[in-house]
Amino acid sequence: MLNKNQIAQRLAKELKDGYYVNLGIGIPTLVANYIPEGLNVVLQSENGLLGMGPFPFEGEEDPDLINAGKQTITTIPGSAFFDSAMSFGMIRAGKVDLTILGAMEVSEKGDIANWKIPGKMVKGMGGAMDLVASAKNIIVAMMHTNPKGESKLLPTCILPLTGVGCVRKVVTELAVLDITEDGFKLLERAPGVTVEEIIAKTAGKLIVEGEIPEMLI
Repeated sequence: MLNKNQIAQRLAKELKDGYYVNLGIGIPTLVANYIPEGLNVVLQSENGLLGMGPFPFEGEEDPDLINAGKQTITTIPGSAFFDSAMSFGMIRAGKVDLTILGAMEVSEKGDIANWKIPGKMVKGMGGAMDLVASAKNIIVAMMHTNPKGESKLLPTCILPLTGVGCVRKVVTELAVLDITEDGFKLLERAPGVTVEEIIAKTAGKLIVEGEIPEMLI
């Protein structure tokens, strides 16, 4: 199984030259550390930054430079700062090519639940609602199962939805899966993970066709 940094490394392979990318809170923020050399990608943060760099080294943190998850970050040459109204204007206008989000649940239809657990306090829904409504391409980075070992890839989401039918791909510690009209389609498996294990841990409909290759990290 992959650890969180390895999931981020695999996600970085989804980036294309010239992309404007928004990284959600959690595993997605780690993708900033694994952008391939020579690839021109601009990271956008909804709290008002275009041109986010990797996380700073210990002792080099600037408390004034944070992402939407309140983590300290760095900037790249040419970065721009602006208010959140302009940032959400970019998002709502469809200027973001790819959004990578964390999730608590994803359904086989591409629905996502990632903003609230009933009964637990939440400070706000954040930017996820706008991102899932406006982004051209949404990939989810998540753990395949919850701490109890129950699948988070479901026929139907149980938690309150963030967006409906918007997720295109899911990357977990076990697998890479496409969302199709017929359910989750298994594309790759993590090194050392069997197809049978992925089937056992996926509650939603899973399509397995032919030999499934191992992920290249």
